[in-house]
Amino acid sequence: MENLYYVGLDVHKETVEISVFRNMNQEPEFEKQLPNSEEKIISTLKRLQKEGTVEVCYEAGCMGFTLQRKLSKAGISSRIVSPGKIPRKPGDKIKTDRRDARILARTLRSGEANGIHIPDPEDEATRDYIRARDDVKQELKRVKRQLLHFLLRHGYKYDEKRYWTGMHRSWMKNLTFPQEMQKETFNAYYFRFLEIEEKLRQMDNRIEKIALTERYATQVNSLRCFKGIDYLTALSFVCEIGDFRRFATAEAFMSYLGLVPGEHSSGDKRRQGGITKSGNSHLRMLVIEASWHYRYKASPGKGLKKRRTGQDVSIISYADRALHRLQKKFLKLVFRGKSPQVAVTAVSRELSGFIWGMMTNNMA
Repeated sequence: MENLYYVGLDVHKETVEISVFRNMNQEPEFEKQLPNSEEKIISTLKRLQKEGTVEVCYEAGCMGFTLQRKLSKAGISSRIVSPGKIPRKPGDKIKTDRRDARILARTLRSGEANGIHIPDPEDEATRDYIRARDDVKQELKRVKRQLLHFLLRHGYKYDEKRYWTGMHRSWMKNLTFPQEMQKETFNAYYFRFLEIEEKLRQMDNRIEKIALTERYATQVNSLRCFKGIDYLTALSFVCEIGDFRRFATAEAFMSYLGLVPGEHSSGDKRRQGGITKSGNSHLRMLVIEASWHYRYKASPGKGLKKRRTGQDVSIISYADRALHRLQKKFLKLVFRGKSPQVAVTAVSRELSGFIWGMMTNNMA
């Protein structure tokens, strides 16, 4: 009988702990710490391949997908597993790299090590660019806050309600400061704000161009038929999910986004809590932001009608069904006494179901 080798890798920046189990043996065949060198890891696994079939897994983390792609290219079957899906004993209070590698190998052997989706390199590059855009947006928010706090500390209070309008910027540029260093400080904040704002604008334009390329245009334009979804959100879903058909049902897709309620039930008692917040936090944030557009009952506006131009009638009809259903759901929950935040979370869960239906052609 051919030997089966189950390999768990605990991967770090400098080192990789390897644990190998042969067939159903209770103890590891061997354990070893290797430098984090793809060549050394592959050569070690290739020696095992001469004696039987090799299956490898390691946890998702900061090392990305590079190792998995190199292993696949070398003909070694490998998968990356989510850290949250690795079963651990509640009473186990000892954690070492070697123990982690053993747990991974045993989990792989038991059939519980379900691999995460490995994106196409081009999709990964697009995803990284979109996430970099989010980092720039957060930096812009931070600089805005720093500038406003600086002005407030020195007694400059803007009386209007809306900030960062043309009027507000004109007000800031006409301020005078008693100290020269205060003026220089203001300029440092203000011109940094303008610089980041321009960078964000350029990145948004670049994202729109990427979304309109042949690779993404069809799916992106379909998703843009939903109210609250434009280039950024649509492209994020397309490049992060890849093939939506890997989710068998809409409920499975909702669960992946962490939008299903948590539950703790025992005996006759059943208790459901807030959403699990597991899975892809970036997409969950985007779909919740999009769902705020359904809080008012209104027909499609000019912008939405323009986005729908040239789209198939069935897609527009499906998006309209989502529009009416989600607007009605939000109002119904609010009238029942639910907070807007709870209502919009429920709406986002159903919106994700509609997104799955459109991307898998389950629009019946």
